Amino acid sequence: MEITNVSEYEAIAKQKLPKNAFDYYASGAEDQWTLQENRNAFSRILFRPRILIDVSKIDLTTTVLGFKISMPIMIAPTAFQKMAHPEGEYATARAASAAGTIMTLSSWATSSVEEVASTGPGIRFFQLYVYKDRNVVAQLVRRAERAGFKAIALTVDTPRLGRREADIKNRFTLPPHLTLKNFEGLNLGKMDKADDSGLASYVAGQIDRTLSWKDVKWLQTITSLPILVKGVLTAEDTRIAVQSGAAGIIVSNHGARQLDYVPATISALEEVVKAAEGRVPVFLDGGVRRGTDVFKALALGASGIFIGRPVVFSLAAEGEAGVRKVLQLLREEFELTMALSGCRSLKEITRDHVVTDWDHPRIQPRVRALL
Repeated sequence: MEITNVSEYEAIAKQKLPKNAFDYYASGAEDQWTLQENRNAFSRILFRPRILIDVSKIDLTTTVLGFKISMPIMIAPTAFQKMAHPEGEYATARAASAAGTIMTLSSWATSSVEEVASTGPGIRFFQLYVYKDRNVVAQLVRRAERAGFKAIALTVDTPRLGRREADIKNRFTLPPHLTLKNFEGLNLGKMDKADDSGLASYVAGQIDRTLSWKDVKWLQTITSLPILVKGVLTAEDTRIAVQSGAAGIIVSNHGARQLDYVPATISALEEVVKAAEGRVPVFLDGGVRRGTDVFKALALGASGIFIGRPVVFSLAAEGEAGVRKVLQLLREEFELTMALSGCRSLKEITRDHVVTDWDHPRIQPRVRALL
């Protein structure tokens, strides 16, 4: 079957994966309202394309934390990738490197930072959960730094795991042949079975609920790597993140897997961008499935986006080739959107290129219905 868009990989992954694994990747928290809204909110943003502009040459390149990449489309951290495909994080790392973009490795990867580094050159970030044992955290950060990772993406929205009912029903736990590779030597690599979700029990036992803004400063004392704060949805937290020395912000609702009924990330983006006041770059993850979504995020002020589920679904379907295809499809769609909007470079994408449902509170009903 010829794959013509990123979303088609989800149905293939559903056929190929055990229910336990597919449900873990696909589901959101509780009623899954935010899971749907992450997608739906993009559909309420329309384009205002400009015409008769020479778009024979289009430049998609950009710089993230000083690193030049081929496009503003990067890979978000997703856990347990070897549940999707035996090559897991190795395949994703190679695909990202081939596409000239950034991969973020999850703390809960089924391949270690050293193993991912061994796949060859590439710009990689490391996503961090803060454990109760800070020695474990310090060791992990130093290992990532030694392995050549270029930034820490600190996840700040998970003092407890969101209620994911599919995982509770499935009594989710990692398959016995897999471990949390980064924690293997610390006796924290295994996830026990539980009466509900094994992951929820693991998080309750290991993750530090006392995590606060002072810990962002603490992290800066143990590493020279820039720290991205991942999980920001409000102007108030944006201002504190900047004051705390964050090098950047990722607007994220954890793929709608934590607190349900928070806004879609694309709906929260502009508030965060305005509060950042250009002092640090703002990125977005959540719900991106089209090149048009990438353009909309950049028009609303994002410096780039991260994709998560499209990576694990394409990995399950076709391994490394699937991840390469996802990155290529999004790149081609984004480039086409730029051309048809009259933009030749990322800096030409402006707020004037989109209209949103919150732009005009008294907009005429017919137009509002379109949005």
